[in-house]
Amino acid sequence: MTNNGVPATGKGLIVSFGEMLIDFVPTESGVSLAEAPGFLKAPGGAPANVAIAVARLGGKAAFVGKLGDDEFGHMLAGILKQYGVTGEGILFDQGARTALAFVTLRADGEREFMFYRNPSADMLLKPDELNFELIKSAKVFHYGSISLIVEPCRSAHLKAMEVAKDAGALLSYDPNLRLPLWPSAEEARKQIMSIWEKADVIKVSDVELEFLTGSPKIDDENALTLWKDNLKLLLVTLGENGCRYYTKHFRGSVEAFHVKAVDTTGAGDSFVGALLAKIVDDQSILEDEQRLRGVLKFANACGAITTTKKGAIPALPSESEAFTLIKEA
Repeated sequence: MTNNGVPATGKGLIVSFGEMLIDFVPTESGVSLAEAPGFLKAPGGAPANVAIAVARLGGKAAFVGKLGDDEFGHMLAGILKQYGVTGEGILFDQGARTALAFVTLRADGEREFMFYRNPSADMLLKPDELNFELIKSAKVFHYGSISLIVEPCRSAHLKAMEVAKDAGALLSYDPNLRLPLWPSAEEARKQIMSIWEKADVIKVSDVELEFLTGSPKIDDENALTLWKDNLKLLLVTLGENGCRYYTKHFRGSVEAFHVKAVDTTGAGDSFVGALLAKIVDDQSILEDEQRLRGVLKFANACGAITTTKKGAIPALPSESEAFTLIKEA
């Protein structure tokens, strides 16, 4: 059953691994953190956003990660549950706090970050604490790179990937570069690339493409330096210019939807969640250009809608909102 060439949302389980935190966003846009008169708390963390994006579209999602055994941690676990994300993979750490990030929105809607993680609970997830049954039941296993920065979380991340892959899951990777969290740019590049060859689907932003390749050129030639033969799909998101896609047999671009952007937070996560929700039951879409283009158009619509409201999670669209935007465009 398709709608505008977009398949129905799949019923297979999508497991998202990594960090969930609280973003503190200034009540006034376009000011520095120091000048902000006040802050609103907004739940965030890319892997958690992806899980909620999937659930919002009617998909089946679970989150695996560690939160502080504190009010913020329990609030975040409650938000996942409220949106219908399975919480069997969530742990609470009594010795560390839930991570916080202060995020300023510059006048152009782009973001600057300041993190409080010293260490935060998500960094303390150990391999033997993982819910292996949940991970083995994933059809898609999705992750970022922030969980690679320090031990023991790094080992937990590598173990979870291995268990998911052995159980036959599609591995989806969005590096989600946050340079202030890494000891150095070199270390970030090295560690982000260290698991590159394990993924089936990788999505990078234009900024990440520049960072990882060391070249300012946002073109096919540069993007293809990130191609590895084990990949099924490489995506480069270009903000208001849509996205480019690369597979073994074809490549191309899909235009964006033009909306009035207020806050770009979560747009990439919304895009990824939409893509995964549409391919989880039928991965042959990755080999069929026309069907893939339909899914990417839908994902672009979801990403665009997410920029029209402040905060990531409250802005994640339902399927009907995305179809409305596609029809009106």
